Amino acid sequence: MPDKPLAYLLTFTCYGTWLHGDDRGAVDFEHNKYGAKFVPPSPVRKTVRREQMNDEPVIFDQHERELVENTIREVCQYRQWKLQAVNVRSNHIHAIAAGNHDPDKIMSDFKAYATRKLRESDPKYKDRKVWTEGGSTRYLWDEESVITACGYVRNQ
Repeated sequence: MPDKPLAYLLTFTCYGTWLHGDDRGAVDFEHNKYGAKFVPPSPVRKTVRREQMNDEPVIFDQHERELVENTIREVCQYRQWKLQAVNVRSNHIHAIAAGNHDPDKIMSDFKAYATRKLRESDPKYKDRKVWTEGGSTRYLWDEESVITACGYVRNQ
């Protein structure tokens, strides 16, 4: 096995679109280890989380999706990171990237630069959260993992 991963599969969601307690599962401090089970579904927990929100959930339209994707591509070019796949959905993003930084830095830059572009393009983003906190960072150690992850990002 190489001493560093070939790439990272990064997944992060738009603000308010995937709350703890959701049927799809979620991760928290107790459920944040590789292979660990997700937080179990809980309508009560989901309702509490929804009531704690300061804004409506962020759902991207086609123009916003394209803006975020183009921004991610620009960040990779500027930072000299290799972007192997990206898919910006209406409520979440998947990207496979490799570079000379850890995956949290890469994801943080994607979010920061995309937020700036969204705020420049539309006043509705001026003072609101765009992303949920954190995200998923999976290490891809071999070529087969990268190929499988790229297929998932592009086709799923």
